[in-house]
Amino acid sequence: MSKPRLLADENIPRTVIIVLRKRGYDIASIWELRPGMSDEEVVELAIKESRIIITFDKDFGRIALLKPNVTGVILLRIPPLNPPYIAEKIISTLDRIENPYGKLIIVRKRTIKIITLR
Repeated sequence: MSKPRLLADENIPRTVIIVLRKRGYDIASIWELRPGMSDEEVVELAIKESRIIITFDKDFGRIALLKPNVTGVILLRIPPLNPPYIAEKIISTLDRIENPYGKLIIVRKRTIKIITLR
């Protein structure tokens, strides 16, 4: 299966984005596109471009549950220790989930919780 298209929220370090691109992920970054976008604008962009949002912002978890057409959200509930750790956590999560679209994926240090949207 092809890799999912991703959208990094502003709080995702640039180094993480670089690592994911090197691993072959198509990842857009709010930091590069338009810093300061509202959460709603980020969600609209993700829907328009069929991208899964990666974020540390819990608000996106709530939005995903309320807005049925959200493409998908990977909510990182891990300490933002260092970019390589964050990147590996994202990659290992995506490797384990067959189809991350239409899901709210909550990534913790030792567990991954998957909530199917819609």
